[in-house]
This record gives sequence, C-alpha cells and structure tokens, in this order.
Amino acid sequence: MNESTLVERTDSDFLSQGIRCSGWLFRPEDIENPPIIIIAHGFAGERAFGLVEFAEEFSANGYAAYVFDYRTFGDSEGNPRNNVDPIHHGEDWDAALAHVRTLEGINLDKIVLWGTSFSGAHVVCAAARDGNVAATISQVPYSGMPKEGNPDLGISAIMIIRALWDMVKTAVTGSPHYIPVVGPPGSSAILNTPESEPGYKALIPEEADFNNSVPAKALIKFARYDPLPSAEKITCPALVIGAEEDSLIPIDQARFMASKMANGEFQTLGCNHFAPYRGEWFEKNIRIQLDFLKRILS
Repeated sequence: MNESTLVERTDSDFLSQGIRCSGWLFRPEDIENPPIIIIAHGFAGERAFGLVEFAEEFSANGYAAYVFDYRTFGDSEGNPRNNVDPIHHGEDWDAALAHVRTLEGINLDKIVLWGTSFSGAHVVCAAARDGNVAATISQVPYSGMPKEGNPDLGISAIMIIRALWDMVKTAVTGSPHYIPVVGPPGSSAILNTPESEPGYKALIPEEADFNNSVPAKALIKFARYDPLPSAEKITCPALVIGAEEDSLIPIDQARFMASKMANGEFQTLGCNHFAPYRGEWFEKNIRIQLDFLKRILS
C-alpha cells in the first residue's frame, strides 16, 4: 500500500428493486475526480470477506472503490437470506452502477467493474448490458459449468433432490430448504473441494456472524448461468486472472472466457482459488491488477 495516500471510507447505500443494499465508498484523500472500481463478492460472500483489502489498496493508489453486499447478504436487506440468484445479482450490479454514477467528485468516464469467483462472471455480464464502462477485472472467475472432472454421482443426485425439494418447500411454505455453502470433501456443501473450507473460512473476519447456508435451488440457478455469450459482446479492456491450482474454476475455462473478449487479457497465478486474497499471492495479484489499471486508465 502507498502509505502516503490516506483513504476515507463512508457508508453509501442504494436500492435494488426497492430493497436496500449496503455499500462502502473508499476515496483517496486529496485526489480530485479519481476513477472508481465497483467491487462485489463471489458465491455467498459478503463485502467484509477479503474485499476491504482490495478496496484499500486501490484507493491508496489513487482510485476510488465502491464495495457492496448483494441483497439478502451481509448488511443488505431482503429475504430469504443468503439467496444466491444470478438474475438478482445482475440487477444489484446494475443498481450499484447507477448509484455510483450519482456520486460527486468521481471520474464517471473511468468506471471499472471488479468481480471475483462467481462475481467474476457478473461483471462481464454487467459490462455487456451497460456498454459504457472503462474496463472489467475478473479474478479466478466462474466461466460456466466445468466441462471436465468426475463428480461423485451419489452426492450429485442428493444435491439435485435437495434443490428440487427446496423449490417444492418454498412454493408450499414460503421458507427455503437450505444447504451448506462450504464443507469438507465428500460433504453435501456446494463448495467441497479440499481447498474450499479452509480457504473460504480464512476470508471471514473473526467478528463476523457467518451463516454457512444458501437455499438449495441455488444449485439449479448456478448450473444454468453462462457468462460466455456476454464475454463475446464486451469491447472494453478486460483482465481475467486464473489460478493454476484452482480446484473450483479450471484454469482452461477462465482462459477460454478471456479469449472470447475482444480486448481480453489473461494472467495466471500459481496458486489455488482462495490464495489471491492473502499474503504473497495477494501481493502478486494486486500488482497485476494495478499495472492493468495504470495502462488502461492513464
């Protein structure tokens, strides 16, 4: 971090489909009209889970940053809680972008959309819908359902049954059937590769009250979500960062998504899915991103 640049953080909420979403605005002090980077988390994450470090680092280097929680997550309102829905997330991204465009003292010609994991796909789709952002950054991004691997058919069948039961239960009672977000290998958690539980939980602050659950129908919505058609539509500079040891997002799929973009740039880190948020891999990761921002926003 550039210690000579002070960073101010203020609350800045917005409405998405009439529901209040919580946001933090980070501003570098004594810099007029900085570019701004809009940031949101991946699958079932919250803004406090490892994103503040990115926002602070960007702001310390002269960029404003806006970090928000999707509706039903974190400090945002909405029910049922922890509802992972790509359509709703897309609406929240559009509302966050509209909100940022009302802020004073920001260079609105230089707006960057930043996403990680699941939101690495959301920013591509949001940029395609909007058509007027300066760039996107997709870190270890979801890029469609994996085409390779050998899933445990028994666990897969159980999870499909639970997703269908959630749809029935919600229709009858209005209350979802929940399943774990993250768990050990062999569990029925959605994220259950060896790196998932320790990596995910390392992002959660000690004081956070993490609810390790999402409605089971998220599995169906997740499987139907494909950002590749949107990747083919965006023309702005687009940085995609893949992780060579990622057990959740095969690096070849992230590379393929970058190749679909007219101005896509692909970079790799020699780590797993969760390492880019902390320690030496964070330092390498942020340098790649700051170099990209400097080149395309200068």
